[in-house]
Amino acid sequence: MAADEVKAQSTRGEPEDRKIPAEVHGLMMEPNSNQPIVILRLHEHDPEESSVVPIWIGIFEAGAIQLAIEGRDPGRPMTHDLLKNALDLVGAEVIEVVVRAIEGNTFLAVVELVERTGEHRLLDARPSDAIALALRAGAPLFVRQSVADLARVKQSDQSDGAGEAPTAGDEKKMKKWLEELDPKALGKYEM
Repeated sequence: MAADEVKAQSTRGEPEDRKIPAEVHGLMMEPNSNQPIVILRLHEHDPEESSVVPIWIGIFEAGAIQLAIEGRDPGRPMTHDLLKNALDLVGAEVIEVVVRAIEGNTFLAVVELVERTGEHRLLDARPSDAIALALRAGAPLFVRQSVADLARVKQSDQSDGAGEAPTAGDEKKMKKWLEELDPKALGKYEM
């Protein structure tokens, strides 16, 4: 959704679907299916409200995200490196990435670019690809309020009292936390 669409929506008296700043908290393997999950930590207005959005992704995209998180050079450009290099070559810059919607069981994202001329463009993308690109470009990441409302996992959503989501870098606690979550808390929104 473009910025002017959100403005038009809020002027009609409908609630604004604000963008919540987010960061890649880490990558996990879902214990039952062994499928990778990227965990986005939301930076809410209330610092006491700790929540994350888990998004199931493909193994190759998980590898690309992991390389970017670790700052490792793969030696030869991978697909996301190639895209970033092509954008640089034509003078386009990644401004931000927004996980913008959930349709059916699929998360949708958009990459906002600014061209050399100053014109802004929006590229539809899978969240995993958009996140891998944002990490390489050093661009901020956001999750729409409407997506967060559907897909976030927070302490109060957990029926078994597994506790608050652990902090970044504490992989053992993060794995235990994810394994102890009530599957209903993760929702049906898988990729």
